[in-house]
Amino acid sequence: MNAYFRFGSATGIGSMPGGDAREAARTVAGSFEEFPFLAELPARGPGADMIGRTAGMLVELYARVEPSGWRLGDHPGRDTRRARSWLREDLDALEEATQGYEGQVKVQAVGPWTLAAALEMRNGEAALSDPGACRDLASSLAEGLRLHLAEVQRRVPGAQVVLQLDEPSLTDVLRGHVRSASGYRTYRAVDRQVVEATLREAAGVHGGPVVVHSCAPDVPFALLRRAGAAAVSFDFSLLTERDDDTIGEAVEAGTRLFVGVVPGTDTALSDPAGSVMGVRTLWRRLGLRPDLLAEAVTVTPACGLAGASPAYAREALAHCVRAARSLADNPE
Repeated sequence: MNAYFRFGSATGIGSMPGGDAREAARTVAGSFEEFPFLAELPARGPGADMIGRTAGMLVELYARVEPSGWRLGDHPGRDTRRARSWLREDLDALEEATQGYEGQVKVQAVGPWTLAAALEMRNGEAALSDPGACRDLASSLAEGLRLHLAEVQRRVPGAQVVLQLDEPSLTDVLRGHVRSASGYRTYRAVDRQVVEATLREAAGVHGGPVVVHSCAPDVPFALLRRAGAAAVSFDFSLLTERDDDTIGEAVEAGTRLFVGVVPGTDTALSDPAGSVMGVRTLWRRLGLRPDLLAEAVTVTPACGLAGASPAYAREALAHCVRAARSLADNPE
């Protein structure tokens, strides 16, 4: 079995409720002493949402908000400036909350295929419909990620930066299920080798570990591993027994599992041991050694917490830490 990269035992996905960057950063840093993340606050509006935020990172490509969504344009406008301003505000807050910190810090950006499925070209169709546009977008994103990661490292010099690529549309891209602008047809499925190569390009900009996150069903674990992902983040509730072989192969290959076991919206939380009971059951079903749990699993919410109340978001993050401790202390 390959060695696992040593990630922290618990962290968040990315988004948080509200619009106060400093409060969000303090909450995250206080909750995860060993694995904080750069909080995203989509409630602030366009440019703080996941697509707009990553569009603001692009180099020599720009996007603006249209009634139908984000559309590529020739020049940086108000929407690009706003996205970049909010990202700087969030980085300021992270820097302030992590003074003197030495350890892992996770930053998130939308991956190239979800971005291609979401960003429109001038004709209103998604960039996904044009292979040339996909290549240009991937190259622009790669350069933007290099600059962003360097900025995070400058602001938190003691950090080992972890890059998370958010790819909730990846399975639909592979299966040809992304709908066109009219909604009456779908775009052609993208060849798996092309998908893998493009993801490898995005992951390759970072000399450190890369996580790929998707809260959609049927995450392609093997493809992501080949593309350079050291870990895969997913909603644990969406797994079925038909995923057992895929999960087992991933674990055997040394892929870290970021298991989303804590609901992303307000709900009554079970005790921490109950939250990870399904993970223990899966482990037994796969015949894996219990002592591998702490080595192979990081506990997270099922998805982002933007739709949660601030009080629940704080409790959910704390619950992830307690659930991870339960796994480590009682793996059987």
